[in-house]
Amino acid sequence: MSTLDATVATEPIIYAFVACGRCNGARPRYAPHIALGELILMKTPLLAFAILAIGSLAHGAVEKPAALVADGIPAIPEELVAATRPYMEFRTATFMGWSPSDKSMLVATRFGNTAQLHRVAGPMMARTQLTFEAEPVFGSWSPRGDVVVARKDVGGSEFFQLYTLQSGQLRLLTDGRSRNAHGCWSKDGRLIGYSSTWRNGADSDLYVMDPRDPATDRRVAQVSGGGWQILDFASNTRTAVVINQLSITNSDLYLLDLASGKLSPIGNPEKDIAYGAARFAADGTLWATSDEGADFLRLGTLDPASGRFTAVSPEPRWDVEDFDIADDGSFIAYSLNEAGVGRVKVLDPKTRAVRTVTALPAGSVGSVHIAPWGTIGLTLSSARSAGDAYAIDPQTLAVTRWTQSETGGLDPNVNVEPELVEVASFDEEKVSGFLYRPDAKKFPGKRPLLVNIHGGPESQFTPVFLSRSNYYLNELGIAIFFPNVRGSSGFGKRFVSPDNGPDKREDSVKDIGAFLDALAKDDALDASRFAVTGGSYGGYMCYAVAIRYGARLKGANCVVAISNFVTFLENTQSYRRDLRRVEYGDERDPKQRARLLEISPLTHVDKLSIPLFIVTGGNDPRVPASEADQIIQAVRSKGGSVWSLLGTDEGHGFAKKANVDYQFWSTVLFWKQTLLSE
Repeated sequence: MSTLDATVATEPIIYAFVACGRCNGARPRYAPHIALGELILMKTPLLAFAILAIGSLAHGAVEKPAALVADGIPAIPEELVAATRPYMEFRTATFMGWSPSDKSMLVATRFGNTAQLHRVAGPMMARTQLTFEAEPVFGSWSPRGDVVVARKDVGGSEFFQLYTLQSGQLRLLTDGRSRNAHGCWSKDGRLIGYSSTWRNGADSDLYVMDPRDPATDRRVAQVSGGGWQILDFASNTRTAVVINQLSITNSDLYLLDLASGKLSPIGNPEKDIAYGAARFAADGTLWATSDEGADFLRLGTLDPASGRFTAVSPEPRWDVEDFDIADDGSFIAYSLNEAGVGRVKVLDPKTRAVRTVTALPAGSVGSVHIAPWGTIGLTLSSARSAGDAYAIDPQTLAVTRWTQSETGGLDPNVNVEPELVEVASFDEEKVSGFLYRPDAKKFPGKRPLLVNIHGGPESQFTPVFLSRSNYYLNELGIAIFFPNVRGSSGFGKRFVSPDNGPDKREDSVKDIGAFLDALAKDDALDASRFAVTGGSYGGYMCYAVAIRYGARLKGANCVVAISNFVTFLENTQSYRRDLRRVEYGDERDPKQRARLLEISPLTHVDKLSIPLFIVTGGNDPRVPASEADQIIQAVRSKGGSVWSLLGTDEGHGFAKKANVDYQFWSTVLFWKQTLLSE
C-alpha cells in the first residue's frame, strides 16, 4: 500500500531508503510510496539507511554545524562524542539495480556526508563511488547499461530533479524547479517515464524522455492531482500502465497511449480498490498487486479490458509489497511482509507453483529487482544487520551477500532482537508493537522506556537495524518500544482506515494509552521513567501523547511534527494537499475545520507540561517549519521548557551526516536530563 506521508522516528528520525524495482527512486521502509519511484522513508521498509557525522571539537565542546540553529540546547561535551563514536560510524548499502553491461550492482551508500551512488563489481567487493554531490543521490542504470539516471534535491526540499551521470558529474534533464519523480525505464532501455509538477506546481503530469537527448522530453498526458506515475511500459513501448493514487486504500490504474496521450481506465475507478505495483510480462500479461476482494495486497493478473483481477499468490494474509518479472517471463520474484518480517518467494507463472527462499536472514526486505540474466537482487535489514544488498539464484534459491556494511567496529550480533507486544485497546481493537529490551545482566532492575512512534500514519515499524538507537539499549540501558497503532499499514485494509478523519484521529492516541497501561505492568520496566518520541505524523502523536498522558511521561522529543492540522493542511506543498485531506480531514469544510482545530496540539498547549525537544527542517515540504515555530512560541509563552533544533539545509528529517550527529548528541543530552534523571 502507498504511503502518503512516510517518515520514521528512530533516534529520533532515520531516513531509510529502498530502491523501487526498475525505478530511479527510493522509498521509506516503513511503507511503500506515494507513487512508484518517489522518495518515502522505506517500509520501508525499509531498507534502512541513515546518515550521521562527527562535528569538530573546540574547547571541550562540539562545534555546532553552521546550518543548524539551536535554542536552549546545552553545549555538547567531548566525552559524549567519544562515548557514542562507534555507534555513529555505521553504514548501509541500498540495492538500486543491476548494470547489464558488466553485471555489477548499483548501490546507495554513504562514505562522506551524504549517500551517493556506488558500483559493486561482485559479491563482497569494494564499493566504487560514482557520484560526489553535497546532497543525497539515488539512481538506476538503463536496461541497456549505457546510462545512469540519477535523482537529487536541494536541502531536503523534495523538489527532485533528474540527471544523467557522466564522468562523475550530473547533467540536468528536468527544469530545475518543479518536483519530478522517475517512474520507470522502457524495457528496451530507450525511454524513461516520469511525473512532474512543472505545469502548475500541483498536478503530476506524465512525461517521457530519452535521457541521452533531453530535447526528446515531452508531456504525454496532462492530469489533475499529485498521485500520478508511470509504472511500466509494455514491450512495444507504445503503451504504459499508469497509477493515480488517491489514498492508501484507493488508487486507480490506467492504460496510457503514448502517441495520443489517451488514458483508459482499467476497471471501474469508482471502486474502493488499492493497487501497489503493476508490470507487463514479456507476453503482454499485466501483473499487479491489489486488495480487490481481500484485506491485503495480493499478486495476480489484471485484464486491461475488463479490469478483472485474478489473485495468484497463495498467501491468504499479509501484503505482497514488491515484485519483479524476469525478462523472459519464466518466473516472478515477490516479497511478502509477514508481520514485519520479509519473505521472498519465487512464482512460476505457468504452473503457479511458489517456492520460498529460506536461506535469507530474517529481516525487512525491499527493492526486489531481477537482472536481465535472471539473478534476483534486493536489500535486507534486521536488528543485527545494518542493511545490505543480496542476490538470489532463481533456480537453486541460493543466497549470496554482496555487501557487508560496517557497524563502527561494534559486533552487530550483540544487538537485541525485539519481542512482539500485543494489547487490546480501549475499544478492544488489537494493536501491536516491537519491544527492545536492554541486556538484563548489564542493566539489572527496572529500566526506563522510550516509546518511539512512526510517521505516515500509513506506514509500519518493522524490525530493522536501529543504528544509533543501539546506544540507548547497549550503553544507557533504555528500553525502546515501537508501536504500530491503528492506521498503520501492513495489517490489512481494515486496520489502516479506522483513524481517518478528525473524529477518529485521537483513537490512535488512545492506542498509546493502552500500550502504556500494559508496559507499566512489565516487571522489567520502570513506569515512573517513560518518555515519547516520534517524527512527522509520529510527531503529532508525540505532542498528543504528551498532552493526554503527560503525567506518566518524563519528556517528549517531537520531530518534523504537525502541531495544528489546519495550518499544516494550508501550508503543506500543494502537490500533496488533497492526498492528506483524505487522511486527516478537509480544512475547507467548516465542521471539519472546527474539529481539526479541536484535536490539534496547539489548541491544548497549556497541557504540555513536560519538557519538550522539537526538531524541524527549514525546507520541509511536508510539515513546514512554521508548525514548529508556532508551538515553540506558545509553550514558552506559558513558561514551558522547550529545546529546539532547526536545520536550515534540511527537509522532512535530517539527512546530512554532520547535522544528524549533532541532533543525536543533543537528543542524548535531553534524555539524560529527563528520562534518566532520578
